[in-house]
Amino acid sequence: MSESLSAAERRPLDLRAVALVMLLCLIWGVQQVAMKGIATDVPPVMQLAMRFGLASIFFAIWVLAREGRAAFVDGTLPSGVLLGLLFSLEFIFMGQALNHTSAAHTIVFLYTAPIFTALGLRVLPEEHLSRLQWAGIGIAFLGIIVAFLGLGGRSALEILIGDLLALLAGVSWGFSNVVLRRGRVGGSNTAKTVLYQVATAALLLGTFAALTGQTRFAPSAAAVLGLAFQTIIISIVSYLVWFWLLRRYLISRLMLLSLLTPLFGVMFGAAFLKDPISLRFSVGTGLVLAGVLVVNLELLRRPQPRLIASAGRVKM
Repeated sequence: MSESLSAAERRPLDLRAVALVMLLCLIWGVQQVAMKGIATDVPPVMQLAMRFGLASIFFAIWVLAREGRAAFVDGTLPSGVLLGLLFSLEFIFMGQALNHTSAAHTIVFLYTAPIFTALGLRVLPEEHLSRLQWAGIGIAFLGIIVAFLGLGGRSALEILIGDLLALLAGVSWGFSNVVLRRGRVGGSNTAKTVLYQVATAALLLGTFAALTGQTRFAPSAAAVLGLAFQTIIISIVSYLVWFWLLRRYLISRLMLLSLLTPLFGVMFGAAFLKDPISLRFSVGTGLVLAGVLVVNLELLRRPQPRLIASAGRVKM
Protein backbone atom coordinates (compact mmCIF):
# COMPACT_ATOMS: atom_id res chain seq x y z
CA MET A 1 0.00 0.00 0.00
CA SER A 2 1.40 3.42 -0.93
CA GLU A 3 2.35 6.00 1.65
CA SER A 4 -0.27 8.55 2.64
CA LEU A 5 -0.47 11.81 0.73
CA SER A 6 0.46 15.08 2.40
CA ALA A 7 -2.31 17.28 3.77
CA ALA A 8 -1.99 19.60 0.78
CA GLU A 9 -2.46 16.71 -1.66
CA ARG A 10 -5.53 15.24 -0.01
CA ARG A 11 -8.68 16.08 -1.90
CA PRO A 12 -12.33 16.67 -0.95
CA LEU A 13 -14.72 13.75 -1.24
CA ASP A 14 -15.84 12.83 -4.73
CA LEU A 15 -18.72 10.52 -5.67
CA ARG A 16 -16.48 7.44 -5.50
CA ALA A 17 -15.35 8.28 -1.95
CA VAL A 18 -18.90 9.02 -0.77
CA ALA A 19 -20.16 5.75 -2.25
CA LEU A 20 -17.36 3.76 -0.58
CA VAL A 21 -17.90 5.40 2.82
CA MET A 22 -21.65 4.75 2.59
CA LEU A 23 -20.89 1.10 1.82
CA LEU A 24 -18.52 0.88 4.79
CA CYS A 25 -21.12 2.44 7.07
CA LEU A 26 -23.60 -0.22 5.96
CA ILE A 27 -21.05 -2.98 6.67
CA TRP A 28 -20.06 -1.59 10.07
CA GLY A 29 -23.69 -0.97 10.96
CA VAL A 30 -24.62 -4.60 10.39
CA GLN A 31 -21.67 -6.14 12.28
CA GLN A 32 -23.29 -5.97 15.74
CA VAL A 33 -26.43 -7.46 14.23
CA ALA A 34 -24.35 -10.29 12.72
CA MET A 35 -22.68 -10.94 16.08
CA LYS A 36 -25.98 -10.90 17.97
CA GLY A 37 -27.55 -13.23 15.41
CA ILE A 38 -25.10 -16.10 16.10
CA ALA A 39 -24.53 -15.41 19.82
CA THR A 40 -26.30 -18.64 20.81
CA ASP A 41 -23.77 -20.66 18.77
CA VAL A 42 -20.66 -18.59 19.52
CA PRO A 43 -20.51 -16.03 22.37
CA PRO A 44 -19.70 -12.50 21.12
CA VAL A 45 -16.30 -12.41 22.87
CA MET A 46 -15.33 -15.73 21.28
CA GLN A 47 -16.48 -14.44 17.89
CA LEU A 48 -14.18 -11.45 18.26
CA ALA A 49 -11.21 -13.58 19.39
CA MET A 50 -11.62 -15.89 16.40
CA ARG A 51 -12.08 -13.14 13.85
CA PHE A 52 -9.07 -11.16 15.07
CA GLY A 53 -6.94 -14.29 15.30
CA LEU A 54 -7.59 -15.09 11.66
CA ALA A 55 -7.06 -11.46 10.63
CA SER A 56 -3.76 -11.43 12.57
CA ILE A 57 -2.41 -14.23 10.39
CA PHE A 58 -3.22 -12.23 7.26
CA PHE A 59 -1.63 -8.99 8.48
CA ALA A 60 1.40 -10.75 10.04
CA ILE A 61 2.24 -12.31 6.68
CA TRP A 62 1.85 -8.89 5.07
CA VAL A 63 4.12 -7.11 7.58
CA LEU A 64 6.83 -9.78 7.59
CA ALA A 65 6.88 -9.88 3.80
CA ARG A 66 7.27 -6.11 3.69
CA GLU A 67 9.67 -5.44 6.59
CA GLY A 68 11.08 -8.80 7.66
CA ARG A 69 12.42 -9.45 11.15
CA ALA A 70 13.14 -5.74 11.73
CA ALA A 71 9.44 -4.88 11.65
CA PHE A 72 9.12 -4.42 15.42
CA VAL A 73 12.44 -2.80 16.34
CA ASP A 74 11.58 0.63 14.95
CA GLY A 75 10.32 2.05 18.26
CA THR A 76 6.63 1.48 17.58
CA LEU A 77 6.27 -1.53 19.89
CA PRO A 78 5.41 0.25 23.21
CA SER A 79 2.73 2.52 21.76
CA GLY A 80 1.58 -0.32 19.50
CA VAL A 81 0.99 -2.60 22.49
CA LEU A 82 -0.87 0.19 24.33
CA LEU A 83 -2.99 0.77 21.25
CA GLY A 84 -3.72 -2.94 21.04
CA LEU A 85 -4.69 -3.02 24.73
CA LEU A 86 -7.21 -0.18 24.32
CA PHE A 87 -8.52 -1.82 21.15
CA SER A 88 -8.96 -5.09 23.09
CA LEU A 89 -10.80 -3.38 25.94
CA GLU A 90 -13.12 -1.79 23.42
CA PHE A 91 -14.16 -5.17 22.11
CA ILE A 92 -14.31 -6.87 25.49
CA PHE A 93 -16.76 -4.21 26.62
CA MET A 94 -18.67 -4.39 23.33
CA GLY A 95 -18.88 -8.18 23.44
CA GLN A 96 -20.17 -8.10 27.01
CA ALA A 97 -22.63 -5.33 26.15
CA LEU A 98 -24.23 -7.51 23.48
CA ASN A 99 -24.98 -10.09 26.21
CA HIS A 100 -27.08 -7.56 28.12
CA THR A 101 -28.51 -5.01 25.70
CA SER A 102 -29.59 -4.71 22.09
CA ALA A 103 -27.39 -4.29 19.05
CA ALA A 104 -29.01 -0.90 18.45
CA HIS A 105 -28.04 0.39 21.91
CA THR A 106 -24.54 -1.06 21.59
CA ILE A 107 -23.65 0.64 18.32
CA VAL A 108 -25.01 4.05 19.36
CA PHE A 109 -23.02 4.18 22.60
CA LEU A 110 -19.93 2.75 20.88
CA TYR A 111 -20.01 5.74 18.56
CA THR A 112 -19.65 8.22 21.41
CA ALA A 113 -15.90 7.59 20.93
CA PRO A 114 -15.19 10.97 19.25
CA ILE A 115 -16.36 12.71 22.42
CA PHE A 116 -13.77 10.91 24.52
CA THR A 117 -11.09 11.53 21.91
CA ALA A 118 -11.80 15.25 22.23
CA LEU A 119 -11.65 15.04 26.02
CA GLY A 120 -8.40 13.07 25.93
CA LEU A 121 -6.73 15.51 23.56
CA ARG A 122 -7.76 18.41 25.80
CA VAL A 123 -4.77 17.74 28.10
CA LEU A 124 -2.23 18.04 25.27
CA PRO A 125 -0.51 21.42 24.94
CA GLU A 126 -1.20 21.80 21.20
CA GLU A 127 -4.87 20.90 21.52
CA HIS A 128 -7.80 22.91 22.80
CA LEU A 129 -11.56 22.60 22.73
CA SER A 130 -13.65 25.46 21.41
CA ARG A 131 -16.86 26.55 23.06
CA LEU A 132 -18.77 24.93 20.22
CA GLN A 133 -17.05 21.59 20.86
CA TRP A 134 -17.79 21.76 24.58
CA ALA A 135 -21.42 22.46 23.66
CA GLY A 136 -21.41 19.38 21.44
CA ILE A 137 -20.00 17.24 24.24
CA GLY A 138 -22.67 18.59 26.58
CA ILE A 139 -25.41 17.74 24.08
CA ALA A 140 -24.07 14.21 23.64
CA PHE A 141 -23.89 13.53 27.37
CA LEU A 142 -27.38 14.94 27.77
CA GLY A 143 -28.46 12.39 25.18
CA ILE A 144 -26.85 9.60 27.20
CA ILE A 145 -28.74 10.75 30.31
CA VAL A 146 -32.03 10.92 28.39
CA ALA A 147 -31.47 7.44 26.96
CA PHE A 148 -30.98 6.10 30.52
CA LEU A 149 -34.07 7.80 32.01
CA GLY A 150 -37.12 5.82 32.99
CA LEU A 151 -35.37 2.52 33.62
CA GLY A 152 -36.87 0.30 36.28
CA GLY A 153 -37.17 -3.41 37.05
CA ARG A 154 -34.74 -6.25 36.65
CA SER A 155 -34.79 -6.47 32.85
CA ALA A 156 -34.32 -2.72 32.55
CA LEU A 157 -31.36 -2.92 34.93
CA GLU A 158 -29.75 -5.51 32.67
CA ILE A 159 -30.22 -3.17 29.70
CA LEU A 160 -28.65 -0.37 31.71
CA ILE A 161 -25.60 -2.54 32.47
CA GLY A 162 -25.27 -3.39 28.78
CA ASP A 163 -25.55 0.25 27.76
CA LEU A 164 -22.88 1.26 30.27
CA LEU A 165 -20.57 -1.47 28.94
CA ALA A 166 -21.14 -0.19 25.40
CA LEU A 167 -20.31 3.32 26.62
CA LEU A 168 -17.04 2.02 28.12
CA ALA A 169 -16.27 0.52 24.71
CA GLY A 170 -16.66 4.01 23.27
CA VAL A 171 -14.31 5.38 25.95
CA SER A 172 -11.65 2.79 25.05
CA TRP A 173 -11.95 3.53 21.34
CA GLY A 174 -11.81 7.28 21.97
CA PHE A 175 -8.62 7.12 24.01
CA SER A 176 -6.97 4.83 21.48
CA ASN A 177 -7.14 7.77 19.07
CA VAL A 178 -5.14 9.80 21.59
CA VAL A 179 -2.44 7.11 21.55
CA LEU A 180 -2.34 7.30 17.76
CA ARG A 181 -1.99 11.07 17.84
CA ARG A 182 0.94 10.98 20.29
CA GLY A 183 2.57 7.55 19.92
CA ARG A 184 5.10 6.45 17.32
CA VAL A 185 2.71 3.76 16.16
CA GLY A 186 0.67 6.47 14.41
CA GLY A 187 3.47 6.92 11.89
CA SER A 188 3.92 3.25 11.00
CA ASN A 189 2.45 1.65 7.89
CA THR A 190 -1.19 0.65 7.85
CA ALA A 191 -0.70 -3.13 7.96
CA LYS A 192 1.57 -2.94 11.02
CA THR A 193 -0.79 -0.61 12.89
CA VAL A 194 -3.70 -2.95 12.23
CA LEU A 195 -1.57 -5.95 13.21
CA TYR A 196 -0.77 -4.44 16.63
CA GLN A 197 -4.49 -4.04 17.22
CA VAL A 198 -5.87 -7.34 15.95
CA ALA A 199 -3.03 -9.51 17.32
CA THR A 200 -3.28 -8.03 20.83
CA ALA A 201 -7.06 -8.30 20.68
CA ALA A 202 -6.94 -11.95 19.59
CA LEU A 203 -4.66 -12.82 22.51
CA LEU A 204 -6.52 -10.88 25.21
CA LEU A 205 -10.02 -11.67 24.00
CA GLY A 206 -9.16 -15.35 23.68
CA THR A 207 -7.81 -15.33 27.24
CA PHE A 208 -10.86 -13.45 28.49
CA ALA A 209 -13.20 -15.91 26.76
CA ALA A 210 -11.37 -18.85 28.36
CA LEU A 211 -11.40 -17.31 31.85
CA THR A 212 -15.09 -16.45 31.69
CA GLY A 213 -16.24 -19.73 30.14
CA GLN A 214 -17.29 -18.16 26.83
CA THR A 215 -15.47 -20.50 24.47
CA ARG A 216 -18.54 -22.32 23.19
CA PHE A 217 -18.49 -22.94 19.45
CA ALA A 218 -21.37 -24.70 17.72
CA PRO A 219 -20.33 -24.93 14.05
CA SER A 220 -23.72 -24.27 12.54
CA ALA A 221 -23.99 -22.91 9.01
CA ALA A 222 -25.02 -19.52 10.39
CA ALA A 223 -22.04 -19.43 12.76
CA VAL A 224 -19.54 -20.30 10.04
CA LEU A 225 -20.99 -17.74 7.62
CA GLY A 226 -21.14 -15.10 10.36
CA LEU A 227 -17.51 -15.61 11.33
CA ALA A 228 -16.43 -15.61 7.68
CA PHE A 229 -18.24 -12.30 7.16
CA GLN A 230 -16.67 -10.74 10.24
CA THR A 231 -13.15 -11.92 9.37
CA ILE A 232 -12.99 -11.34 5.63
CA ILE A 233 -15.38 -8.45 5.06
CA ILE A 234 -15.01 -6.49 8.30
CA SER A 235 -11.56 -7.23 9.74
CA ILE A 236 -9.69 -7.35 6.43
CA VAL A 237 -11.53 -5.85 3.44
CA SER A 238 -13.32 -2.96 5.16
CA TYR A 239 -10.17 -1.94 7.07
CA LEU A 240 -8.11 -1.89 3.88
CA VAL A 241 -10.73 0.17 2.02
CA TRP A 242 -11.00 2.60 4.92
CA PHE A 243 -7.24 3.13 5.04
CA TRP A 244 -7.11 3.58 1.27
CA LEU A 245 -9.64 6.40 1.68
CA LEU A 246 -7.76 7.93 4.62
CA ARG A 247 -4.59 8.14 2.52
CA ARG A 248 -6.24 10.02 -0.34
CA TYR A 249 -9.11 12.17 0.96
CA LEU A 250 -9.62 14.82 3.63
CA ILE A 251 -9.84 12.85 6.85
CA SER A 252 -12.23 15.19 8.66
CA ARG A 253 -14.81 14.73 5.88
CA LEU A 254 -14.49 10.96 6.09
CA MET A 255 -14.91 11.02 9.87
CA LEU A 256 -18.03 13.11 9.47
CA LEU A 257 -19.64 10.67 7.01
CA SER A 258 -18.79 7.69 9.26
CA LEU A 259 -21.36 8.99 11.76
CA LEU A 260 -23.98 7.35 9.56
CA THR A 261 -22.89 3.99 10.98
CA PRO A 262 -24.94 4.15 14.22
CA LEU A 263 -28.05 5.04 12.25
CA PHE A 264 -27.61 2.00 10.04
CA GLY A 265 -26.92 -0.12 13.12
CA VAL A 266 -30.17 0.93 14.76
CA MET A 267 -32.14 0.27 11.58
CA PHE A 268 -30.60 -3.17 11.03
CA GLY A 269 -31.14 -4.12 14.67
CA ALA A 270 -34.81 -3.19 14.42
CA ALA A 271 -35.30 -4.85 11.03
CA PHE A 272 -33.51 -8.17 11.57
CA LEU A 273 -33.44 -8.70 15.34
CA LYS A 274 -36.71 -6.94 16.19
CA ASP A 275 -34.88 -4.74 18.70
CA PRO A 276 -37.39 -2.39 20.33
CA ILE A 277 -36.73 1.32 19.86
CA SER A 278 -38.56 3.41 22.45
CA LEU A 279 -39.32 7.10 22.09
CA ARG A 280 -36.99 7.85 25.02
CA PHE A 281 -34.13 6.00 23.39
CA SER A 282 -34.83 7.64 20.02
CA VAL A 283 -34.64 11.12 21.56
CA GLY A 284 -31.48 10.24 23.49
CA THR A 285 -29.90 8.74 20.38
CA GLY A 286 -30.70 11.87 18.39
CA LEU A 287 -29.00 14.04 21.00
CA VAL A 288 -25.95 11.75 21.15
CA LEU A 289 -25.51 11.85 17.38
CA ALA A 290 -26.14 15.60 17.28
CA GLY A 291 -23.46 16.18 19.91
CA VAL A 292 -20.93 13.98 18.12
CA LEU A 293 -21.75 15.79 14.87
CA VAL A 294 -21.10 19.20 16.45
CA VAL A 295 -17.75 18.03 17.85
CA ASN A 296 -16.66 16.67 14.48
CA LEU A 297 -17.92 19.65 12.48
CA GLU A 298 -15.45 21.80 14.40
CA LEU A 299 -12.64 19.68 12.93
CA LEU A 300 -13.43 21.17 9.51
CA ARG A 301 -12.08 24.52 10.75
CA ARG A 302 -8.75 23.06 11.87
CA PRO A 303 -5.62 22.51 9.79
CA GLN A 304 -5.68 19.05 8.25
CA PRO A 305 -2.14 17.96 9.41
CA ARG A 306 -3.42 17.54 12.97
CA LEU A 307 -5.57 14.66 11.81
CA ILE A 308 -3.01 12.67 9.78
CA ALA A 309 -2.01 10.45 12.71
CA SER A 310 -5.55 9.16 12.99
CA ALA A 311 -5.11 7.30 9.70
CA GLY A 312 -3.80 4.26 11.55
CA ARG A 313 -6.96 3.69 13.55
CA VAL A 314 -9.14 0.73 12.81
CA LYS A 315 -12.78 1.74 12.26
CA MET A 316 -15.80 -0.20 13.72
